[in-house]
Amino acid sequence: MEVTVRVPSGPERVLVVGPGERNLKMLRETLGVMIAARDATIKLSSEDARSLAAARAVLERLAEPMGPGRGPRERSRQQVLDLIAEEGDRSSRGPAGGELRPAQVLLREDGPRPVRRDWDGRLDVYAAGRPVKPKTENQQYYLEAIRDHDLVFGVGPAGTGKTYLAVAAAVHLLKTERILKIILVRPAVEAGEKLGFLPGGIEAKVNPYLRPLFDALHDMMDFSTIRRFMENDIVEVVPLAFMRGRTLNNAVIILDEAQNSTRGQMQMFLTRMGHGSKMIVTGDTTQIDLPDPTQSGLVDAARRLRRTPGVAFVHLDRADVVRHPLVQRVIEAYGNDGGEREGERLLREALGPGGVVGRDEEAAGG
Repeated sequence: MEVTVRVPSGPERVLVVGPGERNLKMLRETLGVMIAARDATIKLSSEDARSLAAARAVLERLAEPMGPGRGPRERSRQQVLDLIAEEGDRSSRGPAGGELRPAQVLLREDGPRPVRRDWDGRLDVYAAGRPVKPKTENQQYYLEAIRDHDLVFGVGPAGTGKTYLAVAAAVHLLKTERILKIILVRPAVEAGEKLGFLPGGIEAKVNPYLRPLFDALHDMMDFSTIRRFMENDIVEVVPLAFMRGRTLNNAVIILDEAQNSTRGQMQMFLTRMGHGSKMIVTGDTTQIDLPDPTQSGLVDAARRLRRTPGVAFVHLDRADVVRHPLVQRVIEAYGNDGGEREGERLLREALGPGGVVGRDEEAAGG
């Protein structure tokens, strides 16, 4: 089945199809329709009549004039997604052929679908045949905290799965249509060495800092899926400094290496949370690269938020290391050098007499 929709020509055409035909790309991704655009006509085709009807309705609404003698108005990406969600609901359609359309009908009037309380212990990610599930008791507590809380702090040494499980949970929520997008964030702090001038544009300059997040993504999605999601802003990987001024709705936002954020950066980040969103903050307080460890935003947040309802703190320790067995021995060797590291001491003081424990409820009441 196919239909043809007429749109204005000239400069007004951009207001309908979006810059670089962005609006058409979102229609393809969310409704699963084929689109061929030429001059003042757009041809839509799909085997799903409801998808076709929804796509046509969106384009017709985008082309509506603002008033007599006036052309269509410019709309933001968010407004276009709202239109797609509204028309998708109106058509009462499901995913074409059972395939996930991540941005599909998530911004409904009644909000995103609530997170199920009965995760079966396996996270449904995109890579076929690669189920992700917790391997230790504390990792299970961590995933339960992510399921049940809107703000979760996962703290622990290298190799305990803090970031990996957070990304897996975010991908699971995206695939099961509980959220609209994933935003992965990292502070751009050098770990002791000076990298100096890095060539290229801003993307090339920050890529080395964000590489660990890409590594986790590539374990769960194929390259073409990641590229498609990033082109359509379904997945974003951004430096912490670029988060100022944003409000993020219907998303999972993960802040990695949070021990290297400052107090001001942490406050800025936490206040970006919008409706229907979850935030996961991960960090290792034994690896604070700030000049003054007492200024760590992670430590400060633990002190300020440890008794705040809706906030969970989960600690992953050496027993939760799931990398090469030697990683656990390395952590133990360095941990025994001069006793407890300064950052870990600061975190324990911030969380109070109960210390850092596995179950977040115990930490909150310690």
